[in-house]
Amino acid sequence: MRWFPTVLLAASLAAVGPVSAEPLTLQGSTTLSSQLMVPYQKRVEELSGQTLVLVPNKSSLGLQALLEGRAQLGMISGPLEVEKTILRKIKPGASVESLQAFEISRTPMAFAVHPDNPVRTMTTANLRRILLGEVQNWRDVGGPDRPIRLIMVREGGGVQASVESQVLDGQKIVATDPIRVQIGSQVVKVALQEPGALGLAQLGVITRAHAPEMKLDKPVEQILSLVSLGKPTAAMLDVIKAARQVASEVTE
Repeated sequence: MRWFPTVLLAASLAAVGPVSAEPLTLQGSTTLSSQLMVPYQKRVEELSGQTLVLVPNKSSLGLQALLEGRAQLGMISGPLEVEKTILRKIKPGASVESLQAFEISRTPMAFAVHPDNPVRTMTTANLRRILLGEVQNWRDVGGPDRPIRLIMVREGGGVQASVESQVLDGQKIVATDPIRVQIGSQVVKVALQEPGALGLAQLGVITRAHAPEMKLDKPVEQILSLVSLGKPTAAMLDVIKAARQVASEVTE
């Protein structure tokens, strides 16, 4: 993970003081929460001087909670503009344009295949053709004569949003018969059982499951961010900066 400074957060953190009695609730991305906010919660609290309540669910759910006043910061694992598009449909009339994203770190994505599938490398151009429904059989990209089955987390997940943004230039994935699951770890489990699988997941999930990975010629990354509704308060800025500092410490 990498730390990305911004003008808003240029000032250094004040000396660590007592943790605030008024907690800040953060809801959203399970990726950001599991990789950083949950395992390093105490460190973020010490650096920011804030007490945190973490509610991992999904990027879109975290932003809904933010818009409804049930969270002070949202956690997302994909482009904010994509999430805004989803929110406009779910919550028409909500203050979607007031959402502001603050990048915390990035995490690599990967694509899981079945162990019997010999295709372990692919060009981004061919992946794009698959995701747009132009190629539907593995034989057309050097594999066996077998239909390609896309495996993805249900709508609102950061992986799909990131793929659509970086690989498809904002277009939606087109899949004839996709397999939809609830969480990222299930993507890999299904890929290990489905011979035609092409699973969209984080690299860490695939690595931990010892599943085969189909590598691309260009990396695809998820952007992990904290989101405020309007201008963040001083307390929120302290949490954002602390999270970035912890992210940089983790990779040193």
